[in-house]
Amino acid sequence: MIHFVDIIILLITVILIYSKLKNVLGTRPEETTKATPLSEESAAKIFDIIMKENERLANQTVTDITPESDLPPLEKELNKIPQFNKETFLIGAKRAFEIIITAFAKADSETLHSLVTTKLVKKLDEIIDQRKADGITAETDLIGFSSVEITDVKVNKSDLAKITVKFVSEQVNLLKDKFDKVIEGDENFVQNITDIWTFERHLNSNNPNWLLSSTKK
Repeated sequence: MIHFVDIIILLITVILIYSKLKNVLGTRPEETTKATPLSEESAAKIFDIIMKENERLANQTVTDITPESDLPPLEKELNKIPQFNKETFLIGAKRAFEIIITAFAKADSETLHSLVTTKLVKKLDEIIDQRKADGITAETDLIGFSSVEITDVKVNKSDLAKITVKFVSEQVNLLKDKFDKVIEGDENFVQNITDIWTFERHLNSNNPNWLLSSTKK
C-alpha cells in the first residue's frame, strides 16, 4: 500500500512533468481557452513515467523506510537470512505441514525423510514402527488453517537459521486397531489444534529447503 507521503511525491512528479511538457509544447493564443492536446507519444511517456514511479513506491520494503535499529527483534533476525520472503516461506510451511502430518499418518517414512531432520525423523520412525507392531493405523484429515505465524527466529554463528511457526488448524484424527475399530478420536469431531513447529536450514548450504527439526503442542 502506498503511503500518504508517497502519493504526495507522485503528485509532485506528475506536476513537474506536466510543467516541462507545457514549456516545450507551448500554448495557443490567449483568445482560445482550449489547451494544446498532447500527442499520443507524449501521453504515453507521461503514463510510463508515472507507472514506473508508482511501481517503485509500491515495491519499497520495510527496510527501505525503517532504520534497522527500529525494527522488532524478529524482523532483525529475518533480515539476516539472504533473499528471505516471509509470505513465500509461510506458504511453503503450510504445504510442508500438510504433507508431513499426512505422511506420518500413512507411515510414509520415505516422504518424512525428505522433509524432516535426521534426529526428528528417527523419533517419528519409532512411533510408526510401534504402531505397525500393535496393528494400529492412523488417519488424519486437515480441514484448514485458522492462523499461521512466525513466532521466533534465530540465526547462530554457524549460519544455522531456525524459524518457529505456530500453526492453528482444524483436523480430524483417528487411530484404529487391526480390526479397523476406532480406538482414539471421532470421525465426526473436528479438533482445533495448535502446533509449534521449528524449521531449520544452513544458510551456507546449496540446498534451499527448510527441514522440520522439532514439534510441540
